[in-house]
Amino acid sequence: MNMSLLDNIVSHNEQFVENKQYEQFLTSKFPDKKMVILTCMDTRLTELLPRAMNLRNGDAKIIKNAGALVSHPFGSIMRSLIVAVYDLSAEEVFVVGHYDCGMTGLNSEKVLAKARERGVPDKLIRMLEHAGIELDKFLTGFERVHDSVLNSVEVIRNHPLLPANLPVHGLIISPETGRLDVITDGYEYIASREQGKTRR
Repeated sequence: MNMSLLDNIVSHNEQFVENKQYEQFLTSKFPDKKMVILTCMDTRLTELLPRAMNLRNGDAKIIKNAGALVSHPFGSIMRSLIVAVYDLSAEEVFVVGHYDCGMTGLNSEKVLAKARERGVPDKLIRMLEHAGIELDKFLTGFERVHDSVLNSVEVIRNHPLLPANLPVHGLIISPETGRLDVITDGYEYIASREQGKTRR
């Protein structure tokens, strides 16, 4: 009898704990580098992103979703960022999108067609649409990762529950080489905003 993926994971975990392999990862719940990262769930970034940013276990809070998107100012991603800042001592936010992202050009019609193929009834999809759920908007990605990163950064920077002096940076990582391109520098943004205030 073949072992399932779950069986393999549980079997490995038993050995992991028994051999005390966890000891090398022991740290606190507070990020040592006082940072929180919002990035994509892309499999290529699992180990690449922390290494490209010189992060070890315990250095940063990392929040992942499809496309590194803040799609709602009062959704679960924003809540996680707020908790990281106020309860977990994060002092800077990094939004890190990546090139060749699966959310680029994501089309709701294709997603819904695949949902139907997997057994989701068309009647249920129509019912959700009639109930006012904007599936077209909910299941649509973005055209350019650059614009998406800037949009997420702007939502965070302008959030009423976050301090105005919180540095929020926007970057794009190459999923092949790990090269980081800075799209917007949070320190420069704060400095230019402060200059603008003193000129008035």
